[in-house]
Amino acid sequence: MALRRTAQRRMFQGLGNGVLVLMLLWTAIPFYWMIATSLKHDKEIYGYEATLIPQRPTMANYATVFRETPYLLYLRNSVAVAIGSTVLSMIIAVLGAYAIARLNFPGRALLARSLVFTYLVPTSLLFIPMFALMSMLRLTDSLHGLIIAYLGFDVPFCTWLLMGYFRTIPKEIEECALVDGCTRIQALLRIVLPVAIPGIITAALFSFTLSWGEYLYSITFVTDSYEKTIPSAVVGELIRGDVYHWGGLMAGALLGSIPIALVYVIFLDYYVSGLTAGATKG
Repeated sequence: MALRRTAQRRMFQGLGNGVLVLMLLWTAIPFYWMIATSLKHDKEIYGYEATLIPQRPTMANYATVFRETPYLLYLRNSVAVAIGSTVLSMIIAVLGAYAIARLNFPGRALLARSLVFTYLVPTSLLFIPMFALMSMLRLTDSLHGLIIAYLGFDVPFCTWLLMGYFRTIPKEIEECALVDGCTRIQALLRIVLPVAIPGIITAALFSFTLSWGEYLYSITFVTDSYEKTIPSAVVGELIRGDVYHWGGLMAGALLGSIPIALVYVIFLDYYVSGLTAGATKG
C-alpha cells in the first residue's frame, strides 16, 4: 500500500513538473523569439534564409529604433503615464478598499461586486464611448488625459486586490489606535498602511504593468507623435503601410520590457508576499 502511494505521488510530481516545463516553454519562447529577431539581419528574418538562431548578431535594429524614432521621448511619456496613473489609482484604491473592508454601510457588498464586474468589461467595448467623452472634455492628445482614462481599469482591480489584503489585517490593532485617540484616517495612515505595504506594492505593480503595456487606449486617444507612449509609438513608427520592420519592432519591444522586468526584480519579495496574503482571505 505504501509503495503504491509512493508511486502515485511520484507520478503526480512528474506530471506536475512536466506541466511546469510546458508552461515555462510557452512563456519563454516568445521572449527568445523577440530577442533573437532583434539581433538578426533582414535576410535572417524573411524568406528562405530565415534562421532560428542569429548567425551574425547585429545591433543595427536597436540603432534604427533610436535613429528613426524619438524613442527616449516615448520612454519618458510611458514613465509619466504609468507613474501618474499608478499613484492616482493607489490613492483611490486604498481609500475605497479600506472603506469596503472595514466600514459597515448600505450597499457595501453590491459595491464590492460592482468593482469586479467593472474590471471584467473589456476595453474594446469601452474605447468608443470613452473617446467621445474625452473629446468632449478636450482630454485627447494629452498625457494627463491618458492617465485619467487608465484609472478606469486600474482603480477597480487595485481596489479589489487591496480589499482582500486589508481583511487579513487584525481589526484589534486599529481598535487600539482608536482607543488611544486616533481618528479613522490617522489609524489608516499610521497603523494599517505600514502593515499593508506588501499588498500596496503588489497592487501598484499590477497598476504600473497595466498602464505601461496598454495599447488600445493609447493608440485611440493619442494621435500626436510627441505624446505617444512606447506601445503605440513603436508600432506606429515601425509599421509603414503593409511593411513590417520586424527587427526594429522586436528591438523596441525588448527595450520597452526592460523597465517592467527591473521593477519586478526589485520588488519581487513584496510582490509574492502581498499576492499570497491577499489571496488567502477574500
